[in-house]
Amino acid sequence: MISTHPDVAGSTADALLKCIEECYACAQTCTSCADACLAEDMVAEMRQCIRLNLDCADICTAAGSMASRRTGSNEAVLAAVLKASAEACTRCAEECEQHADKHEHCRICAESCRSCAASCKDALSQVH
Repeated sequence: MISTHPDVAGSTADALLKCIEECYACAQTCTSCADACLAEDMVAEMRQCIRLNLDCADICTAAGSMASRRTGSNEAVLAAVLKASAEACTRCAEECEQHADKHEHCRICAESCRSCAASCKDALSQVH
């Protein structure tokens, strides 16, 4: 879709496109993980995990949306959002990894967060 934008003229930034896809996938995974955490018998022990899941989902959604826009520019803010997304993903992954041996949804979420963090960092070079 982005390659059809008049301001892009077929020239896409592959790392930024991968970041967009990773951000939306991570947002969905984090939302699902938070919901699964709420269904666990030990939900009180999962509060921080749920919080970080939801924070990560929100920032990843924002990053994906902002990175999808090609009209005009807002480079400084986009770069800040990508950095914030990478940080949120890293913190969420660290928390989920603490529960990964007991909860498969946390293992999957941590993996998605790590991948998204790396994609956000890689995409920073293509923000211009």
